[in-house]
Amino acid sequence: MNAMDAMKATAATDAVDATAATDAVDATDAVDAHPGASSLRVVVADDNPVVRAGLTALLSGRPDITVVAEAADGHEACEAARHHRPDVVLLDVRMPGLDGISALPYLVTIAPVMMLTYSREQQIVEEALRRGAGGYLVHGEFTADQLVSAVRDIKEGRAHFTHTAAGALLARLRATSATAYEVQPSASSRQQSELPFSVSDLPLPYIRPPHDSPETTSRVQPVVAQSLSGLRGALSAREAEIMDLITSGMNNQQIAAACFISEKTVKNHINRIFAKLHSATRSEATAKWLGTAPGSHRSVG
Repeated sequence: MNAMDAMKATAATDAVDATAATDAVDATDAVDAHPGASSLRVVVADDNPVVRAGLTALLSGRPDITVVAEAADGHEACEAARHHRPDVVLLDVRMPGLDGISALPYLVTIAPVMMLTYSREQQIVEEALRRGAGGYLVHGEFTADQLVSAVRDIKEGRAHFTHTAAGALLARLRATSATAYEVQPSASSRQQSELPFSVSDLPLPYIRPPHDSPETTSRVQPVVAQSLSGLRGALSAREAEIMDLITSGMNNQQIAAACFISEKTVKNHINRIFAKLHSATRSEATAKWLGTAPGSHRSVG
């Protein structure tokens, strides 16, 4: 080796050493951003190899996350989870052989499962949550940083939903609430008078007046429906959405996850809701919202 070759080799070695040192500093800084965090071990299950590779590259670029296995179907996902015992499983819905929904009951016994899919149908979202999924993200509705945050949070039991999944969940809660509060006329009232409307046709829960007579019913019921409509109209669309979630029993953290907003934003919305409904507590606001509070026939304000 002549002198020139020796100089080039030395320069190349110095450059590699400098790059390695820079990478080490960058990795240390990144780990310091999550002090005390051990590596989060993830299994990625999707039948599309391009999607799998993209997710693996994205997550592996974070120093506190390690993709320990990839799977192309539900069977492979179950085997990978059984073998590696990950902290989180990212699971597609539609896969050949055993699909994600069918694999869910087994996978959730091993690790929290986040659905990560193009499937946005309400029935699929509901079934995934019913079978134990800890969150539901639809491709195209989240950023890379939101995905990383969701993966970290689901390990701690904090659910994440993109807006399509949150909308499906909200629709189900509203439908369930409407069914739960629907009141059918009693046999005695049917004998006294046939009501000129169907309870199931009412836009809001029907509240039976204290005196069960045809005259009283026809006089009081429209007032109740009108005032409850006024309650809903007093809130913005977002505030009404949050109020529906409050009546379903969700806490602030769950509402934040369902609406994909921060808990602080949820608290701000709730403060405005309480002011508009003249309520001091969740139970008082809920009673007024459902029309079960004393004097709920009176208009807000």
